[in-house]
Amino acid sequence: MSAARYGRETERTYARAGFGAPVRRGARPAIVVVDLTRGFTEDGFPSGADLADVVGATGELIEAGRPAGVPVVFTAIAYTPAEAAGDAVTWLHKAQGMRALIEGSAEVAVDPRLPCAPWDHLIVKKGASAFFGTSLSALLTGLGCDTVLVCGATTSGCVRATAVDAVQSGFSVLVPRACVGDRAPGPHEANLFDIQAKYGDVIDLKDALAYLGGLPGSAP
Repeated sequence: MSAARYGRETERTYARAGFGAPVRRGARPAIVVVDLTRGFTEDGFPSGADLADVVGATGELIEAGRPAGVPVVFTAIAYTPAEAAGDAVTWLHKAQGMRALIEGSAEVAVDPRLPCAPWDHLIVKKGASAFFGTSLSALLTGLGCDTVLVCGATTSGCVRATAVDAVQSGFSVLVPRACVGDRAPGPHEANLFDIQAKYGDVIDLKDALAYLGGLPGSAP
C-alpha cells in the first residue's frame, strides 16, 4: 500500500493490524480473466463501461505468459432466458441490468480484442466469484497452478469476489492494476485498497510482465 495514495493515518492503522504483507509468488501461475465480455467492456450495453485500456493491458499480459505456457482462463456471466426473466437468481433482483446477459447474446461474448487461443479455458458463471458454483478451483489444481493473476471487471464486484475466493482456495493472488476496471473510480480504488490489504498484491503491469518473463520457458 502507498501512503501517498491512501493517506498516512490509514497506512499506519492497517500496518498496526498486520495487513498488507506481500504474497508468495509461485512458479506456476495462471491468468484468470474475469468477465471481460462485451457486456462489461463496451459502454453501449446496460452493464458496460469503456474498458478499452483494461482490455489492452490484459491482452499484453496474456501474450507475455504464452512463452512459458501460462494457462489462461476466461470467465463469462451468462443466464438462460428463464433465469434472466425469472426469480431463480436472487442476485438479479439487486443487479437488474445484468438480466441482459443471456446465453448466446452479444453481451456475453468475450471481448474480441483479447488474444484468445483454442487451448484457453472458459468458465461460465452465474454469480460474482469465478470460483462459486464452478469448476475453476479444480481446473487450476489440475493444471498444477499455485498463483493466480486476476484481471477483468468489475473491480468492486466480480474481481474482488474472485480474489477473495482464490486466496481462500489456497492460491496466491496478484492483481495487475492496469488489468482491472470498474464503472466509477471510487469503488475501483476502494476495492483495490481492500485487496492489497487483505487478499493479494495489487501490482503494476510492468511488475506483472517481469514476473511472467522470469518463469521457466520464457524468452530471455
